[in-house]
Amino acid sequence: MARVTLTNVRKTYPNGYVAVHDFNLDAADGEFVVFVGPSGCGKSTTLRMIAGLEDLTSGSISIGGRVVNDVHPKDRDIAMVFQNYALYPHMSVYDNMAFALKLRGMPKPEIDKRVRGAAQMLELGTLLDRKPKALSGGQRQRVAVGRAIVREPKAFLFDEPLSNLDAKLRITTRGELKSIHHRLKTTTIYVTHDQEEAMTLGDRIIVMAQGIIQQAAPPLQMYRRPANRFVASFVGTPPMNFLEGKIEREGSRLKFIEGSSDPEGQPYVIELPEAIAPKIEKLVGQPAVIGFRPQALSEARVPGGLGGQPTPEGASQLLVPITVVEPLGDVMDVFCSTPKHPRLVARIAARDGLTPGTRLALVLDPAGLHVFEPGDFGLCLTSA
Repeated sequence: MARVTLTNVRKTYPNGYVAVHDFNLDAADGEFVVFVGPSGCGKSTTLRMIAGLEDLTSGSISIGGRVVNDVHPKDRDIAMVFQNYALYPHMSVYDNMAFALKLRGMPKPEIDKRVRGAAQMLELGTLLDRKPKALSGGQRQRVAVGRAIVREPKAFLFDEPLSNLDAKLRITTRGELKSIHHRLKTTTIYVTHDQEEAMTLGDRIIVMAQGIIQQAAPPLQMYRRPANRFVASFVGTPPMNFLEGKIEREGSRLKFIEGSSDPEGQPYVIELPEAIAPKIEKLVGQPAVIGFRPQALSEARVPGGLGGQPTPEGASQLLVPITVVEPLGDVMDVFCSTPKHPRLVARIAARDGLTPGTRLALVLDPAGLHVFEPGDFGLCLTSA
């Protein structure tokens, strides 16, 4: 195991494009850190710099207390698992896993011990004589992981290793990866564009956009207290809903005015909790954005109607037309709209009778409200 530290790491290409801006990271011994973000955000470039496959423009990288800026990749004592497995098709599973150890000149008994130990851990023991073409996608990925494990490196680097697998196999394999990490306790840095993968695997998540770290935090902290609108929109399934409007004072209370009206002609107005008033005081009378997750919405109880629940004290109701309904079993995602915002999602208890073109009365839990400054990267004022 080893601590991996990046200090003010920057990557600028010859054409002047800055792929990574002043990246700082201190991954502790045995920590599982996940880089996540959209394509082109700089996450894979950062991983490749740690591996030595990309040169740094400035800054420093240390692994196990040793600065490795000028150290050749093979001498950094790291193991990397790629998206495309990179297995030798003419070699057996055993030989694929043993290849790097043979190049080191390791004694055969030690090679055999390591390969069979890793194969047992990964449930590959009965497949050691097979060639890659005789394996499933998940088995090939496990061979690639096993090839990394036998090297007993200071750190593992994973570059979107599950993106080629089907949805069901991705879920199974990421569970296996997490189990392996708990057993080995090796420092791991993992790159993915899938926020669900990041949430389930990481001890800590690094959300990146435009080559900049937007937030670094444990998964649940990031979900509950996003640093800005980008992070809030990227972390969580379905994504957070956002409404743009203004915050106004009415007596001693603050309200959010969305700026359009519901099907009955009533303006969309959302009561803001008193507890957050001091944090958002500067936005009174100014444009602002509120955010709330689909899970913060529930169906209201309408007189003479089906389903729903009473509106709690301090909660707001939204009457919205339904555009799409997606049943998911015991819950359903209901897509709605306002004249100003064409896409809102509510994840509510499933029931019959909700169809596109009908209206839905929703209750918004005030505890689930976030207030952001305007802009795609507007700061979340309620997370502080």
